Amino acid sequence: MRAGAAGRRFCQAPWRPAPSLWPGTGQLPNVRPPLGCSSRGWGCFLLASRPVPPLPGLSPEALLRRTRDHHVSCQERFGRARVLRERAPVLLVRLTGTKYGCGGGGCGACTVMISRYEPVAKKILHYSANACLLPLCSLYGCAVVTVEGVGSIKTRIHPAQERIAKSHGSQCGFCTPGMVMSIYALLRNETEPSNEQIMEALAGNLCRCTGYRPIIDGYKTFCGEAFCCQNEGKGGCCLEEDDGLPSLPNKDRKICTALFSAEEFQPLDPTQEPIFPPELMRMAECQTAQTLVFRGERTTWISPVDLKELLELKAKYPLAPLIVGNTCVGPEMKFKGVFHPVIISPTRILDLHVVKHTEEGLLLGAACSLTLVKDILTNAILQLPAEKTKLFCALLQQIKTLAGQQIRNVASFGGNIVSRSPTSDINPVLAVGNCVLNVASQERMRQIPAADLFADGLGNDTLEPDEILVSVHIPHSSKGEFVSAFRQAQRRENALPIVNAGMRVVFEDGCDTVKDIGMLYGGLGSTTLAAKQTCRALIGRPWNEQLLDEACRSVLTEICLPSSAPGGQVKYRRTLLVSFMFKFYLEVLQSLKILYPGRYPDIPENYLSALEHLHSKIPQSIQMYQDVPPGQLAEDPVGHPIMHQAGLKHATGEAIYCDDIRTVDEELFLALVTSSKAHAKIVSIDASEALKMPGVVDVISVQDVPATNEFYNYEVPDIIFAREKVTCVGQIICAVVAETEVHAKRAAAKVNIRYEPEEPIILTIEEAIEHNSFFKPSRKLEHGDVDETFKTVDHILEGEILIGGQQHFYMETQSMLVVPKGEDKEMDIYASTQHPAFVQDLVASCLGVPSNRIMCHTKRIGGAFGGKLLKTSLLACITAVAANKTGRPVRCVLDRGTDALVCGGRHPAIGRYKIGFMNNGRVLAVDVSAYINGGCTPDDSILVAEILLLKMDNAYHIPNVRICARACQTNLPPNTAFRGFGFPQGGLMAEAWMTRVAARCGLLPEQVREINMYKENGPTPYKQELKTQNLLRCWNECMEKSAYRSRKAAVNEFNKQNYWKKKGIAIIPMKFPVGFTIRVLGQAAALVHLYTDGSVLLTHGGVEMGQGLHTKMIQVASRELKMPMSNIHFCETSTTTVPNACGSVGSMGTDVNGMAVKDACQTLLKRLEPVISQNPKGSWKEWAKEAFEQSINLSATGYFRGYEANIDWETGEGQPFEYCIFGAACTEVEIDCLTGDRKNVRTDIVMDIGHSINPAMDIGQIEGAFVQGLGLYTMEEVKFSPEGTLYTRGPDQYKIPAVCDIPEHFSVSLLASSESTTAIYSSKGLGESGLFLGCSVFFALWDAVAAARRERGLPADFGLNSPLTPERIRMACADQFTKMIPKDEKPALSWSISL
Repeated sequence: MRAGAAGRRFCQAPWRPAPSLWPGTGQLPNVRPPLGCSSRGWGCFLLASRPVPPLPGLSPEALLRRTRDHHVSCQERFGRARVLRERAPVLLVRLTGTKYGCGGGGCGACTVMISRYEPVAKKILHYSANACLLPLCSLYGCAVVTVEGVGSIKTRIHPAQERIAKSHGSQCGFCTPGMVMSIYALLRNETEPSNEQIMEALAGNLCRCTGYRPIIDGYKTFCGEAFCCQNEGKGGCCLEEDDGLPSLPNKDRKICTALFSAEEFQPLDPTQEPIFPPELMRMAECQTAQTLVFRGERTTWISPVDLKELLELKAKYPLAPLIVGNTCVGPEMKFKGVFHPVIISPTRILDLHVVKHTEEGLLLGAACSLTLVKDILTNAILQLPAEKTKLFCALLQQIKTLAGQQIRNVASFGGNIVSRSPTSDINPVLAVGNCVLNVASQERMRQIPAADLFADGLGNDTLEPDEILVSVHIPHSSKGEFVSAFRQAQRRENALPIVNAGMRVVFEDGCDTVKDIGMLYGGLGSTTLAAKQTCRALIGRPWNEQLLDEACRSVLTEICLPSSAPGGQVKYRRTLLVSFMFKFYLEVLQSLKILYPGRYPDIPENYLSALEHLHSKIPQSIQMYQDVPPGQLAEDPVGHPIMHQAGLKHATGEAIYCDDIRTVDEELFLALVTSSKAHAKIVSIDASEALKMPGVVDVISVQDVPATNEFYNYEVPDIIFAREKVTCVGQIICAVVAETEVHAKRAAAKVNIRYEPEEPIILTIEEAIEHNSFFKPSRKLEHGDVDETFKTVDHILEGEILIGGQQHFYMETQSMLVVPKGEDKEMDIYASTQHPAFVQDLVASCLGVPSNRIMCHTKRIGGAFGGKLLKTSLLACITAVAANKTGRPVRCVLDRGTDALVCGGRHPAIGRYKIGFMNNGRVLAVDVSAYINGGCTPDDSILVAEILLLKMDNAYHIPNVRICARACQTNLPPNTAFRGFGFPQGGLMAEAWMTRVAARCGLLPEQVREINMYKENGPTPYKQELKTQNLLRCWNECMEKSAYRSRKAAVNEFNKQNYWKKKGIAIIPMKFPVGFTIRVLGQAAALVHLYTDGSVLLTHGGVEMGQGLHTKMIQVASRELKMPMSNIHFCETSTTTVPNACGSVGSMGTDVNGMAVKDACQTLLKRLEPVISQNPKGSWKEWAKEAFEQSINLSATGYFRGYEANIDWETGEGQPFEYCIFGAACTEVEIDCLTGDRKNVRTDIVMDIGHSINPAMDIGQIEGAFVQGLGLYTMEEVKFSPEGTLYTRGPDQYKIPAVCDIPEHFSVSLLASSESTTAIYSSKGLGESGLFLGCSVFFALWDAVAAARRERGLPADFGLNSPLTPERIRMACADQFTKMIPKDEKPALSWSISL
């Protein structure tokens, strides 16, 4: 623990002795800082034994939310994550560095380190954990370290904080404290971790901004192993030859490859870490064990001391759950509303932690953590003969990818077993391996086979209600016994499996006759399922292909999965049944061949790769950019890789986000009440039960809106509250305001709304087309004579491509605080928004007051990607209406599920195309009808359709074009702006038909792309002149740097030698026009204050959301004023300082705000010229003071009118964009044709971004956008029920890329010597463009699938839809196993609709 001011250690801040806990009472252990420490400055606290009054408001809900000023006793809570962020007289904490991301342990934003002393082993354990799931009462006797306790910018930062900041691993910064804590916990156990340990530690943390590469690069410097010499500032990379990264032009020293210098990092000194609190050590060793009881308002938590007492409690409370890590019960209580009046915590019972090696196998206590089990299995495998550890190996394989490190550290082995979860990865292995469960009750102790838990296949309880699992016996395997485990998930790590399996076979001595066999599957029913009939039929049979064929057909009959099965993906899951069986057959056959050489036929060489798993390696990377010109002043920061201005604050948790703002006096919390129907009339709203609940102040609805509730930008309005009817599930009907978040949410659930269903319910684009349901206007662009050209071309291709939606998944959910000022109807709004002026405008209209009474403030936001524009403004209106009605401050912070439900995302799209082309692949005519799913209100849908249409040509010159784009009106939440704004959909359509044209012509895709590319300056379809030089340069450099042709040959050779694994490679060009299509959206203003001490306060209208905008603006001001960056400060974006600012959207933040800042600085400098000329060697302090004495205005405004832009939709002509960003990406992948699993092997990107203002931030934006695009095109699926209810509401169901998904080799090069542009310092706005390059992964996967299909004799011309998930990959690689899948005679309604 570090004190806020002095950095004291535990030993330097002694703890007072505390009396023992009052026995039998409901006291929560007291939480207090070290002596002399402020409440904000300490980041580690003890859960000691000092008694406090009983808390009437405890419950098992895990805690982490706001800095609140009320007692914890006001709320029903046991968990500790929210407690960290609260200020209460009982728990005086206010540690807001720990962030609340998802609430379910899936994102890692709330990671903390737990330290616990084990008196028996005399050992201190340090481990990371998710605070959002960790029950506070379970931490009795523990020390909890948050990011504030690791280091502070006020005292001394820790190397784990320094390295992520200085390696540019922090953008929006919201996930950064969690990253720091994951690595910090690792470093407390391993001072020189391996590369694999770094990856394992980060596997449970998600980041939506960076693409992970800079985080990994920064933390690799802790490894004892060598890391890339780029970090040492050398001109070349030691990995070039061995790992195939691009060679560097060493002759030209103007090309740099170092974004940071590892030599500047402070060394890690383990002796400087905080010691474990001696008080807790003494307490653990000396205090007599006693029962702990914590009583809450509705729930009692009991922690017994021994097995006897536990069994007594279980007999008394047979329905009470046992909680160790809270990773199963916690989410059920939080997200499903499950309530338990009594909870039993057996964590202190030694019998449940037993670890014993016997002659027969391993005996493991039920309360052992999965991490401990993993370590025990790893050691056993190293020490025992291989034939004894086959079951251990299979179990270890599953545990390694089960959840993230934080979950494994606390989740119990036994809890995973007795939950009988259908997606448990370990239960099929334990059951098939004949493991034995030792269970106990007061009456008896007995042993049951693990397989008996799933005997009925329905998940019914084999255990009696008063029985508990004490331990598990895992037997050694024997000669002639083979065990394997399989799983396939949407993401390789930290993801629930789609299907998993455990398989075991035992042969008669000396032969291949099956003596015993077992096959158990997960993910196919309500619990783990055993293929008993199939296995009985296989006993006594030889291990050959006939057995395989019969086993596959039999298991498909025995384990029947109906077409309407929950989870969907029915054909894929059925296919995985037999694919896993085939893999097991090959594994066993290979093992038999090794065991009995010469007795069994060889497995075909091209089949052997089916035995290999696709594993992620720690990425190797290189970044190349042009150094600043030789004549640039040393103090000029422009062009240098400057660290994010708030990077260190991100890493220490001291950066303040909206929900970190301390509680305002009398503050209320607002919870939304949303529609449960997709299309219905509201018959009645009954809030009487809600209003009776404790803590509830009021219910807010449309009747409370003083002025505007509907905002008409088009014929259909965007609305605040539903009035009379609802048009989607998740539409906001009313809201509850209460004293606390818990009270507000409970009351919101009690609001009773009666509906009268209406028809039709339109969910998909196809349904919208059928019902002619579109927003107006539609847009059309026509150039040349399409119909006439179709008559003359050699070939015509017709088809369609479906492109799924995407959730923003910004790490910080929608957050706002509205504070009435008490006079003149003034309000302060603190909002996480990209557009403060828009919030001001809508709130003023909603309340019927002038805009000058509404002040909107935004310090920073934790990611946005387009999702914090209109929806944030509407939510701010709701919160403002509540504040206006109650006269009290109101806070609204959406939880992850509600945010996903109400906020929409990227528009799903369908492109229906007709392409005319010649034999050489030249495309001469394109006729496309593009449709996007806009949802129930317009939002930005029509604008997105326009941009999709204008940018659909991508990099290709097509002489004759006809494109129509329409936004469909459906009964879904309105979709909205998202990074790329239509181009990712339109560009993918173009690349899809280019790929299919190549297949039709028998040409390589890159040949068709190159022949159709813009090669000479000329007009686009909308008659805007285009300079194409840098497009061709990017394409050619990417070809060269990626060694595309030689690697293409290597991929082809690999594919010839491997039947079940295939590689693919693709190179994709990009032309991304930048601009707003109309000038008014590109205005910007800035304000520069020079103070008499020589310091500068800079303000502009842009919002910092991770793109480094404020840092770049400080760089601009530093260059213009010739002033050190350290002398310039940016406070916040506010409508009080810069009025009428445009939103930070469209990649234009730096362009337009940079021009305004430049203008303001030049104005100020011009005023100061006489003063400076009189004292040219003076300091800024001297100049400012002298200017003030001469009555010179030291405040200057700057303004930028925006770029000229226009488009005439009647003629289809105009100049909608200012310039283009060009780029190219080459990606290589590998797929498993049996499962659809894939690995991103390598990506090389070349981007023309003009003259970079900050190469580190620009490369970070490219990488982050690329990985987000990788998610869009290959992973992220948005799923709704047939009734229109969103299924994918959090990281458990919705998978964004994790650290395991980025390319193993990742190279980004900025095009050197780019031509000048009209943007600030000839830079280019690139925040969005890189996302489209993620489709290079999509088309590399397409290439791999094409290779598989060619070998199987399937048509070369085929289509694939986005996202190209493992399901779609596997089903496209049709083979003998997919042909086995039975067809449903009467297909039932599908469980889900993917959009």
